[in-house]
Amino acid sequence: MKRLIPYGLIVVGSFIYSVGLNAFISANQLAEGGFVGISLVLFYKLHILTGLSYFVFNIPVLYLGWRFFGREFIAKTFVGVVAVSLFTVFTVGFAQHVGDRLLAALYGGVICGAGLGLIFRSGGTTGGVDILARIARHYFGFSMGRLLFSSDVVVIAIVALILGKEIAMYSLVALFVSSRVIDYVIEGVSSSHAAMVISEKNAEIADRIHRDLGRGTTFLRGRGGYTGSDKDVLYCVVSRDEIVRLQKAVALEDEDAFVVVHEVHDVLGEGFSR
Repeated sequence: MKRLIPYGLIVVGSFIYSVGLNAFISANQLAEGGFVGISLVLFYKLHILTGLSYFVFNIPVLYLGWRFFGREFIAKTFVGVVAVSLFTVFTVGFAQHVGDRLLAALYGGVICGAGLGLIFRSGGTTGGVDILARIARHYFGFSMGRLLFSSDVVVIAIVALILGKEIAMYSLVALFVSSRVIDYVIEGVSSSHAAMVISEKNAEIADRIHRDLGRGTTFLRGRGGYTGSDKDVLYCVVSRDEIVRLQKAVALEDEDAFVVVHEVHDVLGEGFSR
């Protein structure tokens, strides 16, 4: 039963994505990247259903994915492609004609990003260029991120030539918002902070963190690049609202301590997400 949960989430994510696509992107003559963007252009110019052309484009790509990566890899992608194709056809009536294309791009980007984030978090994809990029990375060593970005640039350039520069610009806004929402869904909105402390009083600092913040600490072995001497590096993860208290705790024990703080996502364990 647990093995079916990711497939159910992929279907739910596909529905959310299709609603955003039809309600705001397609209804307001905007576009997307990848195969969806090409399908939208065909819909605007030739009135071919977006879901139908999208599914047809993905047939050879799904076959390549199955040949190169096997049945297990392609299973979730197949569910995502079929679900998006069907829901995109069935949710055409959800269209919301917004007077401001910028608002349509923002709304569409948020909803589409939420759907795609749920699909990706469940281990699925929506096929298309993603599979081609995986093949290129696996066999030719190309950067997957650059290939995906390049494909979006090419599609948006086509949109600019066929539909106009204004629509292309608003479509870029929708793509940017969608990418940020995808990151939030996958990595989590409530990010935490990790701190690395280098001090001669790390033991005292750790004790104060335990007492004042109730957080655990870890000592890592390090070596000074200039002095060549071995020393402990204190590592601690705290929530966003505790970072100032952590800095104060360090300063109370050693004002000259060297502290590096950076954001971390999906922190699992005691005191954080399970």
